[in-house]
Amino acid sequence: MPKRRDIVAIVLIVLPWMLLISVWHQSNVTSVLAAQKADTSNGRSDSRALKESSSLQNRDIVHVLRTEYVYSRPPPWSEILPTLHIITPTYTRPVQKAELTRLANTLLHVSNLHWIVVEDSQRRTTLVSHFLQETGLNYTHLNVLTPLNYKAKGDVRNPRVPRGTLQRNLALRWLRETFSVNYSQPGVVYFADDDNTYSLQLFEEMRSTKKVSVWPVAFVGGLRYESPKVSGQGKVYGWKTVFDPHRPFAIDMAGFAVNLGLILSKPQAYFKLRGVKGGYQESSLLKELVTLSELEPKASNCTKVLVWHTRTEKPVLVNEGKKGFTDSNVEI
Repeated sequence: MPKRRDIVAIVLIVLPWMLLISVWHQSNVTSVLAAQKADTSNGRSDSRALKESSSLQNRDIVHVLRTEYVYSRPPPWSEILPTLHIITPTYTRPVQKAELTRLANTLLHVSNLHWIVVEDSQRRTTLVSHFLQETGLNYTHLNVLTPLNYKAKGDVRNPRVPRGTLQRNLALRWLRETFSVNYSQPGVVYFADDDNTYSLQLFEEMRSTKKVSVWPVAFVGGLRYESPKVSGQGKVYGWKTVFDPHRPFAIDMAGFAVNLGLILSKPQAYFKLRGVKGGYQESSLLKELVTLSELEPKASNCTKVLVWHTRTEKPVLVNEGKKGFTDSNVEI
């Protein structure tokens, strides 16, 4: 048998190790319990946060659904405001629909508007017909083909016959055949090409036209803008332009509007097709309607630009027509 002294020695050696192991084990258990408690707490917190987040998301979704925007186009018709008859000549080209879309998106914000779109075509095209139906605008769709001898060859324009002459004249004829001289509803006629950019303010400015109103146009004649010259008394007395400033009305097509009653009362007033020099197209119409002193300057006495000759860049389509590329039946 081992001696008592040996037993005591063994106990003294083993006991500290047992105590150490016991303390270490207890410490691990405590850590695990603390971690589980923390996880439980965090789980509750995460669950609560998740529920709150989900609740917020649900509230956001409900909020969006409740405030869903229903686009009303065009604005409601007013019995008080004069009607704006916007005449737009157009012709088939790759960017035609893009430019008509941009213009339509502007016109959709204008009250009491009637859009007269005239195609330079033998017949009204499917593209333009469908496009106009989808806009929701009040419109009239016309067409007249410009004879080949008056058309530009390739990219070369014939300066003697500006584009859109026959188309604008057809729209004027339609107005005169549709409304009598004694037509009581006030209106204004404006020639808005599809390659320009228009401020909404412009349409409200022209609405009060009594005879012929005028304003500046940007990016024409090689200048930042061209403009009528207006005296301190608010009278037009000349033109800020470089190209032939002595023209009777040295103004761009986008720079004036005419009262509908004046158009109806002057049946001889049309854009001249023959015998008119380049740049005199506007003068050929306006000299039949008004004198220089009768012009009504708008846009803060012609100090603000509200219309721009922006013109869409001609697209580069050198890869079209190659096998395997875009489908020519897809409308652009």
